[in-house]
Amino acid sequence: MQVYVGRPKNEEGRLPKEIRVYDFLDNLGVEYYRVDHGEAGTMDECAKIEKELDTVICKNLFLCNRQKTRFYLLMMPRDKVYKTKDFSPLVGSSRLSFAGEEDMLKYLDVTPGSVSIMGLINDKDKVVHLAIDEDVLKPDFVGCHPCINTSSLKIKKTDILEKYLPAVGHTPQIVTLPKYESEE
Repeated sequence: MQVYVGRPKNEEGRLPKEIRVYDFLDNLGVEYYRVDHGEAGTMDECAKIEKELDTVICKNLFLCNRQKTRFYLLMMPRDKVYKTKDFSPLVGSSRLSFAGEEDMLKYLDVTPGSVSIMGLINDKDKVVHLAIDEDVLKPDFVGCHPCINTSSLKIKKTDILEKYLPAVGHTPQIVTLPKYESEE
């Protein structure tokens, strides 16, 4: 794996949704580092990529309420365990579960294993509520996929908070999820 600054020089074989992410970031003047790799749909696979990018790639969970009237993108550290009982009260929504692939495609234009904050460029109607665990914001950089899990990006946290999120019209809710003793 090699770390590149910015978009790929050759876009052949890249999906339009990935190119839209690069276009969007470039138009905002956001600098990013990129690594191309094989499919990385699990946190174990992302651990190898983190070493190359020298940043942490967080868990991104796409959740919904039972009625599918509220959708949530939760960014959390990979070393924390998601428990509905901890997150639900923080967002005032009970009976949360993982949203299905059809909803991922509809609202974020991503498939399982590719969910990331970059998918918010596709949430034109602002249906998805963004929640970020405070521990994700402790490092200076955020690691994420550009709507496809065969590339990963490293972006300054300040660029995410001050440029990207305002441009996509999303204000994050910062939450504090517990870390259980059995978690390392």
